[in-house]
Amino acid sequence: MHKLDWEDLRHFAAVSRAGTIAGAARELGVNHSTVLRRLDSLESTLGVRLFERLQSGYVMTTAGETLSRRLAPVEEEIGSAQREVGGLDEELRGSIRLTTTDTLAHGLLMPILHRFQEDHPGVDLQLVVNNSFLNLTQREADIAVRPSNKPPASLVGRKVGVVATAFYASHAYLRRAGQHGIARDDWPSHRWVAPDESLSHLAAAQWLAEHVPPQQYAVRADSLLTMVDAARNGMGVSPLLCMLADRERTLERLAEPDPRFHTQLWVLSHRDLRNVARIKALSQFLYDELRSNEHVLPA
Repeated sequence: MHKLDWEDLRHFAAVSRAGTIAGAARELGVNHSTVLRRLDSLESTLGVRLFERLQSGYVMTTAGETLSRRLAPVEEEIGSAQREVGGLDEELRGSIRLTTTDTLAHGLLMPILHRFQEDHPGVDLQLVVNNSFLNLTQREADIAVRPSNKPPASLVGRKVGVVATAFYASHAYLRRAGQHGIARDDWPSHRWVAPDESLSHLAAAQWLAEHVPPQQYAVRADSLLTMVDAARNGMGVSPLLCMLADRERTLERLAEPDPRFHTQLWVLSHRDLRNVARIKALSQFLYDELRSNEHVLPA
């Protein structure tokens, strides 16, 4: 058997994660034909078929699953070595990939990141706005700033505090509700702008499922920013992050924030990156700035 080419294996791993050639090409930053060529080369070297080519995507064969399982710890070791060697550079320069949610990017982080970059112009900030946790083990990001009551155990970091949620509605909606005799706190009778299934883990979403009939949902959304927009346009009452809703002059808070709806806020990174100077500096800066922010409450 010929020696295996690491680049072939790397392309195989990307296809196994993405399930498509196009997805693997995007992850690796190469073109479609390069991925196909690398995959063909690996299958030729091993003398086995690693994927079934289906219309819905690439599905691993038994041989492919075996190779993927054996390859996973090798990838992790290589990634760990890269992170450890990268940590030897103590200068505050180089790139930092920061992942966060659209709500935090919009509501909290931009002024903080601007101040950090003014202090450290040699650092190139790359923002990855994504509402699900990226795989920091695979170096999809270096730092994660996340609202989560259950952060991944594989990451290390500190809890900054909590962000609050309360019920809001527009002045126009409240006038219409009042004309129909609906009291402000008659929650089951109101029309609601609600989180959809992708946000069902939120405590406010679980409360709505228990207390509001489904027919009272005017609209459901997979984005807290979209929910603010819908509430601002009079579509109903909505559980909104106070840091987003309090700045909207057309919205009115209907009740004080319920501690049951609080979400913890974390600054996280992979354990291998803890001592990289630029990662450590930005993590500490974010922690200090967020701790002093009026919208972040003590945990």
